[in-house]
Amino acid sequence: MNEVEQQTRHRFREWPITLVLSVVVVSLVIVANGHFRRGCVLLAGAVVLAFFLRALLPSRDAGMLAVRSRRVDVVVLGVLGLAVSVLSLWVPPPS
Repeated sequence: MNEVEQQTRHRFREWPITLVLSVVVVSLVIVANGHFRRGCVLLAGAVVLAFFLRALLPSRDAGMLAVRSRRVDVVVLGVLGLAVSVLSLWVPPPS
């Protein structure tokens, strides 16, 4: 296998973090357009997506989502996803 194929394969292995970060960027654009609550709910969805990807994918396929052991990553992402979800839904709707 030549070097170009190895680099392409290595880049493809980072699809989980790319997907999560894409959702985060979209949520930040929504917040910047004046829809704070919608953007925060989508941001919470990105964290929950990271939670499920880390829980379901093997460590070698999770790429940069795998920071520590699977148990620690899943617990941290789960708590963070729940907290951001609750706080984003706690924000009162615009009047």
